[in-house]
Amino acid sequence: MNNETASKQPAIRCRGVWQVFGANPKQKLANALSVSNGDPDAAAKILCDDGMIPAVQDATFDVHKGELFVVMGLSGSGKSTIVRGISRLLDATGGEIDIDGENVLAASKARMTELRRRKLGMVFQHFGLFPHMTVTENVAFPLKMQGQGKKERTARAMEVIELVGLKGREKSFPREMSGGQRQRVGIARSLAVNPDIWFLDEPFSALDPLIRRQLQDEFINIQATLKKSIVFITHDITEALKIADRIAIMRDGKIVQIGTPTEIVLNPVDDYVREFSKDVAKGRHARLRSVIRNTDDKLVKGPDDPGLREDMTLEEALAACMSLYEPVPVWAKDGTMKGVIHPGDLAAALQVEES
Repeated sequence: MNNETASKQPAIRCRGVWQVFGANPKQKLANALSVSNGDPDAAAKILCDDGMIPAVQDATFDVHKGELFVVMGLSGSGKSTIVRGISRLLDATGGEIDIDGENVLAASKARMTELRRRKLGMVFQHFGLFPHMTVTENVAFPLKMQGQGKKERTARAMEVIELVGLKGREKSFPREMSGGQRQRVGIARSLAVNPDIWFLDEPFSALDPLIRRQLQDEFINIQATLKKSIVFITHDITEALKIADRIAIMRDGKIVQIGTPTEIVLNPVDDYVREFSKDVAKGRHARLRSVIRNTDDKLVKGPDDPGLREDMTLEEALAACMSLYEPVPVWAKDGTMKGVIHPGDLAAALQVEES
């Protein structure tokens, strides 16, 4: 594989993934797909009528390298099941799952163990720390399993402990720490092996709201530094909109929409997605690039140019140009002009009410 092909290859590639629970799931899925001529909705109904549980149905998506991809939905929607299928904690019933171009459904148990130790990091809602180990020992444990020497693994543990904001607590035991601090230890432990791909299954959901927001901010800072490929599971739309590059929304085992936070908020595909975002302050999440107009006119920066950027939220942009009554240029980070926006368009976008 040449470098150009490798750079375009997604970190994770899922095609037609099914996770079915019940007796003889692979055979029954094959029969259902055959009888339904490959129609996933019809196949799911056949499986349900047969007493099976199609927890994930025909899921297809990519996670790009360096992308923070959030999967969200209500309890029972299949969001946690799908991440367990990708990481092979569960064996998918059908479909294709590739990680960095490798077919993990064909990988041996030994190969999957190797991938989890060296390429894949995992953080779950329950911290799973060893109560008899200090913070440093907990964080260094995966490196010990890799056979690294004590000096080397301790040095690496100290690096990630500082990264997650726990410097000074290296010798503490889990019982001496708050819930938020213990979750930071869990995050540090998963980062110790420097994974390429990171799975996080509702890591903050058991925490108090204030601690949760603080950890979200810390997590965003960590991702800005490390640029991991991440699959993050949550049921909280506010959390998803805050941290995601793209969001996949699941309902009853199916992915119903994939889009950027702006697309999810401004263009929900159905009432289910619309219900998630109905109480969301759109101006805090929708980006200016979603409402600017294309134009052939090339405006120049004048003395009153408010410096609008395409990645600004609508609220930020409106605050910057409230006093202007004519179209304002919007600039990309590299200084090229991307389009124009009129203050009235910003106000209208913020006034949008869901029907």
